[in-house]
Amino acid sequence: MGASSQADGPGDTVLAPKPSERFETARLPRSLAEQTVAFAHRPGPHGSLIDRSGDRTTSGEEMSGASKAGSLWPMMHILLGLNAETWERAARKAGLAGALPQRELIAGGHVSEAEFVRAAARLMGVRFLADVRAEGLIITGEQSHQVLGRREGLPAVTAVDSTGRCVLLIAPSELDLDELGAFLDRQRDMLKGVIFVCADCLRRAIGRRGSREMLRRAIAGLKETLPQLSAHLVLTGRQGVVVGFLLAGLVQCLVLWPMEVALAAYILAFACCVLCTLMRVVALTEVLWPRQPELPAEVEMPEEGVPVYSVLVALYREAEVVPQLLTALGRLVWPRSRLEIKLVCEEDDHETLAAIRSIELRDYVQVVEVPSSTPRTKPKALRYALQHCRGDFVVIYDAEDRPHPYQLVEAWRRFRRSDQILACLQAPLVITNGWGSWLSRMFAFEYSALFAAMLPWLGSHRLVLPLGGTSNHFRRHALEASGAWDPYNVTEDADLGIRLARMGYHSDTILSPTYEDAPTRPDVWLRQRTRWFKGWLQTWLVHMRDPRALFRDIGAGSFLVVQGLVFCTLIAVMSNVFMVPTLLYGALRHSFVEGVTAYERILFALNVANLLFGYAGFLTIGWYSLPPRKREGLWRYALYTPGYWFMLSLAAWRAAWQLYRKPFYWEKTPHGRKQIQPDTKRQGAEG
Repeated sequence: MGASSQADGPGDTVLAPKPSERFETARLPRSLAEQTVAFAHRPGPHGSLIDRSGDRTTSGEEMSGASKAGSLWPMMHILLGLNAETWERAARKAGLAGALPQRELIAGGHVSEAEFVRAAARLMGVRFLADVRAEGLIITGEQSHQVLGRREGLPAVTAVDSTGRCVLLIAPSELDLDELGAFLDRQRDMLKGVIFVCADCLRRAIGRRGSREMLRRAIAGLKETLPQLSAHLVLTGRQGVVVGFLLAGLVQCLVLWPMEVALAAYILAFACCVLCTLMRVVALTEVLWPRQPELPAEVEMPEEGVPVYSVLVALYREAEVVPQLLTALGRLVWPRSRLEIKLVCEEDDHETLAAIRSIELRDYVQVVEVPSSTPRTKPKALRYALQHCRGDFVVIYDAEDRPHPYQLVEAWRRFRRSDQILACLQAPLVITNGWGSWLSRMFAFEYSALFAAMLPWLGSHRLVLPLGGTSNHFRRHALEASGAWDPYNVTEDADLGIRLARMGYHSDTILSPTYEDAPTRPDVWLRQRTRWFKGWLQTWLVHMRDPRALFRDIGAGSFLVVQGLVFCTLIAVMSNVFMVPTLLYGALRHSFVEGVTAYERILFALNVANLLFGYAGFLTIGWYSLPPRKREGLWRYALYTPGYWFMLSLAAWRAAWQLYRKPFYWEKTPHGRKQIQPDTKRQGAEG
């Protein structure tokens, strides 16, 4: 795709005029100005330039008859060097997908977009421009935001060339070719002011032109529209007062009644452990009586129009995994003319950008560079990139993910069978290096319980579903209506799942998995788990700003789930760091010291019960959620559980401290061979 500033004719590089020339050159001839308004605001079907009521508009499927009278495609065949078989196959695919034929030709690699646009410019007698300068576009930041999010394709955009003349930039690859030709034939006086450009070049230029406004929306959009549900404030004023009183009261009570305070703390921890364990035991029903699989062994795309699917992948310092990522995304089954993949990178992440640019990308894969700003978080980057998407459905992946090839197909089929209330589908995450170390083994054990049992059970009972951080499939309109991701929340997934429920939407799970690797090094694991726990704290504090409103929005069952999965889990985990030492101390006192008090006996019993309930629930749901072929060595999991929970407790306390010191800091989890040693034998068997 054209990256050069060279053009076919003189004066084709679009530059901004001098300030003194801006006012005069921005004035368009009346006819040209009127047509530009029509282009921008009244698109017809299949990317038609204008909406002419009463006129017959040619659709992508109807254009398959290339030899019909007046069609430009026979000449385009010659200019592009296409044979009849290639054209017929592309036209047939385009008709089935509801796409334009040229999009199918470009997506299929038969021609590049630059080759198509150059040929169309030659055929219609207009200029071709290989590169577009953002400074020359006559468009505001608000208009840039609206244009990039259009489902119908890019409209014509006015610009100023290097001579100070107003020109009209058109991307013919996203417009009906015959209708474009007919329109220009009726407007012969416009031809000198029309320039054909590649859609990707024009999108990049529009994105650069509107980057400031889109960045503002990415950062401030949620706190402006739903300030009460934004984590930009760690604590509201009322919450701060309550926390202050509780801490002051706790210190005073510890001084006056230390044993009573300890007993109350242990009772609270015991209640939390019981609730967490009961929820996990109930969720086992999803494993013991699973839902039937949605997909057969082989899946064919249905022979009817399919929507545009947008795939967003946030990358930061991920140069090492770029080749693996592109290979995995290339296996996704979806019509390439209806697929767009956005690789979302920070503009100063030069290493990752260089790794991507070293690979020749297909036309449906684009890079979105996020301007440097704070907070530097994944949700902010996703919010920025969402404004560049035109898909009706959006899915999020991480850099190390290897999604099942038919995952998009299964998600779309579920969406199509369901009503508009179904807003999100969560794909299960499967760890492929679970036997790399004891830590990755326990990580895989924990993931299995969450994605094979807990989340499917919540979805099947239409309860609130805290999403996982990747492989979330969204209806675009529901995602935007709920405010999308919170740029200040470091576990934006769980927060968004609760917010969707509060907005009246439903989330569920699918079966096609996404494969990824677990951390094998304790330091990497600790940073990742600290971020997760800090995000859970943020999420709970945000949604508990008004407990009555939360209860009213999601109902009693989902309210209990929020308390059990978030608050009770955090309390149970944070208390573990005290329970093991006090259990050992109590055992020694009971063995060697006479005159143990009643308080000490009660505390010791609660200590034992807490650990038994917590460990038993963890082991039970984890064991039965594992595939039968992996249920081996239960004694190993039991042996590792106390150490793993102690590390969880350290991460939770570290998260609480970090929430106080650096609430919006995103601790990066590295991926790649330097951090992870995957079990290639098992991965190959499972994939």
